[in-house]
Amino acid sequence: MFWALVRRFSVYKRSSVCLSVCVCGLLCACLPAMPLPEPDVPASQRLALDCRTLLDHRIGKGVCGCCGALRPRYKRLVDNIFPEDPEDGLVKANMEKLTFYALSAPEKLDRIGAYLSERLSRDVARHRYGYVCIAMEALDQLLMACHCQSINLFVESFLKMVRKLLESDKPSLQILGTNSFVKFANIEEDTPSYHRSYDFFVSRFSEMCHSSYEDPDIRTKIRMAGIKGLQGVVRKTVNDELQANIWDPQHMDKIVPSLLFNLQSGVRTESRSPSPLQASEKEKESPVELTERCFRELLGRAAYGNIKNAVTPVLMHLDNHSLWEGKTFAVRCFKIIMYSIQSQHSHLVIQQLLGHLDANSKNSATVRAGIVEVLLEAAAIAASGSVGPTVLEVFNTLLRQLRLSVDYELTGSYDGNIGTKIIKAHEERQLQEAVIRTIGSFANTLPTYQRSEVMLFIMGKIPVPGIHPALPSAGSGPEGTRMIQIMLLKSLVQVTAGFQTTNMLTALPNSFLEPLLSFSLTEDPEIRLLVLQILLSLIDRHDNMPKFTNISIISDISVLKLKVDKCSRQDNLFMKKHGQQLYRHIYLGCKEQSSGRLHYESLFALLGLLSVELANEEVVVDLIRLALALQDLALSTDEPLPVYNRCAVHALAAAYLNLICQLTTVPAFCQHIHEVIEVRQKESPYLLPEDVFVDNPKPPSSLEKVEGDVLFLQSKITEVLGGSGYNTDRLATPYVPQYTDEDRLSKRKSIGETISLQVEVESRNSPEKEERTPAEEITFETLKNAIVDSVGMEEQERERRRQVVEKFQKAPFEEIAAHCGARATLLQSKLNQIFEITIRPPPSPSGTISSGYGQSQSRSIPIYEMKFPDLCVY
Repeated sequence: MFWALVRRFSVYKRSSVCLSVCVCGLLCACLPAMPLPEPDVPASQRLALDCRTLLDHRIGKGVCGCCGALRPRYKRLVDNIFPEDPEDGLVKANMEKLTFYALSAPEKLDRIGAYLSERLSRDVARHRYGYVCIAMEALDQLLMACHCQSINLFVESFLKMVRKLLESDKPSLQILGTNSFVKFANIEEDTPSYHRSYDFFVSRFSEMCHSSYEDPDIRTKIRMAGIKGLQGVVRKTVNDELQANIWDPQHMDKIVPSLLFNLQSGVRTESRSPSPLQASEKEKESPVELTERCFRELLGRAAYGNIKNAVTPVLMHLDNHSLWEGKTFAVRCFKIIMYSIQSQHSHLVIQQLLGHLDANSKNSATVRAGIVEVLLEAAAIAASGSVGPTVLEVFNTLLRQLRLSVDYELTGSYDGNIGTKIIKAHEERQLQEAVIRTIGSFANTLPTYQRSEVMLFIMGKIPVPGIHPALPSAGSGPEGTRMIQIMLLKSLVQVTAGFQTTNMLTALPNSFLEPLLSFSLTEDPEIRLLVLQILLSLIDRHDNMPKFTNISIISDISVLKLKVDKCSRQDNLFMKKHGQQLYRHIYLGCKEQSSGRLHYESLFALLGLLSVELANEEVVVDLIRLALALQDLALSTDEPLPVYNRCAVHALAAAYLNLICQLTTVPAFCQHIHEVIEVRQKESPYLLPEDVFVDNPKPPSSLEKVEGDVLFLQSKITEVLGGSGYNTDRLATPYVPQYTDEDRLSKRKSIGETISLQVEVESRNSPEKEERTPAEEITFETLKNAIVDSVGMEEQERERRRQVVEKFQKAPFEEIAAHCGARATLLQSKLNQIFEITIRPPPSPSGTISSGYGQSQSRSIPIYEMKFPDLCVY
């Protein structure tokens, strides 16, 4: 039938062109698709070639394109870039023609892309991968060369082909498509795109990052291609506001875990710098190095509002894979983060870590310790002041975790997310130490004024019996209070380490110094030692403290190379205000029976720092009086001090007087001190620090014969210093510590003494001379009864409060109003009585009048009746 039609058309003597067109038109409807023929075929097959070309390129498009001369030019140019043998590669001369044509007629660019896409899809389906590579190379070159306004439609065809390759099962095609996408990502487009979507590419590249291909080499290549693809997506979208927001959680939850998976899979040394600028070619080709570069680039492009979305998947990944406990990988991740983001955004990462620490409050101690270690490293990297505006909130979170850890350690268990968990005490202690180190690390990033605020904040958190609550848990008891006191004081030690200030009054206000000194009155030796360490850190402003760590007799203190500055006006005011408090606490610290070698060494260092940092002439006199008072304390038989403590106090006084005499540079004073020390070296070496403050001291059995030349004489010192211009009256007055209200915090038997002292002071300072009733005698039974009755009184008080609340809730309004009115009347009457007792009439200028019983009585005259001298009136 076919050849009959041909003969019928030939009868009409049509031209050969028309015949070909008609035949090809019929073949469009009748013949199936035929394979592409080889070029230069015999003339007998020309008709079949034309039909094949029509079916390949113009199906459904009409019949005018089947002839080579009548086909569109862009198609002919595209066809010409494909060689006979795909191994020969792209025909470069023809590719240049196609590129020139695309630049000359940019309106044809979208059709060129569609045609290339059509050919590539057919070649992929027929497994002709050589032509696929040629088509992608042509697409890449066109993309690189053309930047016209119609590039968007061409890009759509390009992305369609890349997607086709990425969907393939062949690793080579996936890598080919990824490489093309990366080249496209590096192009800066001139025109925006409002409808382009990269969701598929994010998902597909993330999937490639987790490839589990059997061949390890191919698996590595696929993963690296996925990492490069994600890097390309980020570059293409991160700075284009019209594109899909790559920082959305739906994208970050895929990108970040994929990068961390590859970062974790390789073994690599810890990062040492913000960006590894120099690396070998082998390192650059490793997935770990490539992942780190991509991760850094992602974080470096994050703006203020995107930091949270970038860091949250990191926290979730570390949680899901239990990577906090190892600490190494978590620390490495956050080092990369802190080095890569902009420095002004560092506090956002720290705040997220703090929030995550709170969220894991009921997790294991190892997990919490891992988060705290990461916080420690992050704070060390962060720039000064980068903790952000909520400085106190940072420390509040850390202190809250410290309290919880102490509570968990005391109770032994806690209710976790999946039931009751048993606590391991050593893990909780490790966590507590990590929190304390982190507090110190944060404090080191703060300026002086903020550090002072943090010191006050922590001091306000330290529980004091009767003032501040001990712990959130009611069952922790006194031991819990003691533990949290120690932990918070250790935190203060970390905060005050390296503290530098020029004005001690502003840096150490009363609200901080007084409660700190009150803790030196407690019986616990560890708490007293911590208080001394804090004081040393605060007073030492010229790094002199290491030179006073060991107590010894130094013949020439110039070897210590002490840094001594003239005492400023602010220092003088500070010592005038707080000097007596410091002297008193040094005296009472030496008086403690539980004080050991570390306590005496710290007290000596405190005396030395006061002498070189805050001393004027008046302070020097007070310090010498204090040293002599310590000698009297060691000699006193009224104090139940052990023999070692008495020897230690003697040695401490000798070492300090040897120091202060050389600082004053009074020859006679130095001569007396050195004479006493020489006598002690011969007769009583156990009164010198070289025999007392050693690892195995051997004190004598008793100190009954400490007298004569082995003692420092106050009269002699007063005489020699008085000749040098010092205040002899003050030197001749023995030092006596002043007891204050702080003694109520002490555990000693000084409560009755303090009360009696207060009564005596009141009676002495009273303006009235009339007799007072004797104060009630306070005995042990009185205190015992007061403690026993206090429990019942508290119960009665709670019941009374409950009744009052219930009455105000249920009683009618008239009854409540009447009750309040009666109370107001009663209050006024009591006030009137008080005023009548306390307010006395003014003295009468007319003297006194006699009462009927022969007693004198004051008579008050109104002011308007008084007679004033003329000089008093104006």
